[in-house]
Amino acid sequence: MEYLYWNKDVELFSREEIERIQYKRLRSMVKYCCDNVRLYNERFKKAGLNPEDIKSVKDVTKIPFTFKDDLRENYPFKMFAKPLEEIVRLHASSGTSGSPTVVGYTRNDIETWTELMARTITCPGGHRGDILQNAYGYGLFTGGLGFHYGGERIGAAVIPISGGNTSLQIKLMKDFGSTILTCTPSYSLYIAEYAKQEGVDIEKEIKLRLGIFGAEPSSETLRSKIENSLNIDAFDIYGLSEIYGPGVSVECPEKNGLHVWEDQILPEVIDKETREPVSPGEKGILLFTPLTKEGVPLLRYITNDIASLNYEKCNCNRKMVRMSKVTGRADDMLIVRGVNVYPSQIEHVLMGIPGVGENYQIVVDRDILDTLTVRVEVTQEKFSDRIKDLENFQRMIEERLFEALRVKVKIELVAPGEIPRSMGKAKRVIDLRKENI
Repeated sequence: MEYLYWNKDVELFSREEIERIQYKRLRSMVKYCCDNVRLYNERFKKAGLNPEDIKSVKDVTKIPFTFKDDLRENYPFKMFAKPLEEIVRLHASSGTSGSPTVVGYTRNDIETWTELMARTITCPGGHRGDILQNAYGYGLFTGGLGFHYGGERIGAAVIPISGGNTSLQIKLMKDFGSTILTCTPSYSLYIAEYAKQEGVDIEKEIKLRLGIFGAEPSSETLRSKIENSLNIDAFDIYGLSEIYGPGVSVECPEKNGLHVWEDQILPEVIDKETREPVSPGEKGILLFTPLTKEGVPLLRYITNDIASLNYEKCNCNRKMVRMSKVTGRADDMLIVRGVNVYPSQIEHVLMGIPGVGENYQIVVDRDILDTLTVRVEVTQEKFSDRIKDLENFQRMIEERLFEALRVKVKIELVAPGEIPRSMGKAKRVIDLRKENI
């Protein structure tokens, strides 16, 4: 198996070298935050902690956590460590649940992010000469520009098409000979579905060989559907706008976890309840500390994403830790009639059933007791079956979900394309209980 590296010297650091660099940068970052961000200065004083107290990487646990609400409450620029005169880029969240979270980048931050994205595209197999069709959104969302700069850095020809306009996406794939597709997993499946409806022979007319997908959780069964539908090799990435954007971690060809670029980003996993560190391999909440970020430096930023860390050496020879796929979010867990239900559990069951389409939606409501309904698109072939056959198919799905979740689920089968699509993150869960109190 061939392994590619963008910065081989760094990517093949030993664990000792990784931890040496992490300690040096962490100690410097703690002092930088204390000196330049009022929130950290106040929290360190309250905790009786000084930068000099960080004497090893393990001492990171002494540092107070940072939460998304800290960014919202300090909107727009109070978390910035540099004056606006030194900020060359601003990104922000949508702000649908309150004030947006705003991140600012210095020139050095943009350079670091670009280098991380160059590694992120190269690690799965991207290289100079590839034609990268970038269907992530451009704008305040970090996905589009992150892949754009990373693709250009490695020498790929970047098509900045952004999301949506699926007919044009397919036309450019055919006419330009795109070899890499970058977008959300759900949108990649929609592209494949649309191409099929338009009579496009993907194997003969499309040259895609590689897909790099992120911005929403996806299961192994979903990956298989993407690979089969687009005739590509599909890889997961992970990132979040507060920690640069995409480029925090990515899979190598082994597909046995996502390598975190530890020389620049220090990862942790803590127990959801105790907030104490968990053992390697144990699932918990992901935390990140960017080690050289200047614009908006964050210490122990809690993502609420659920994953685990594996420090064993990978066959690709990288010693940088691998994080598991994100299996859900601590704040996305649904409690239905006293049972903990994660959307990822439902997806895992659905994607393993032939005849189920690429899109579904979970609706939670309350009628005296909680009710859980899953709207499921079926394939065109299955939708054309007799009503009796569809009723049996519906009951079979309900039984399988009950076996997996131990809670009753009502399945609503719908025609292909009936559930609204999005060029960004898929709207998988609708919880109506608060509205109906």
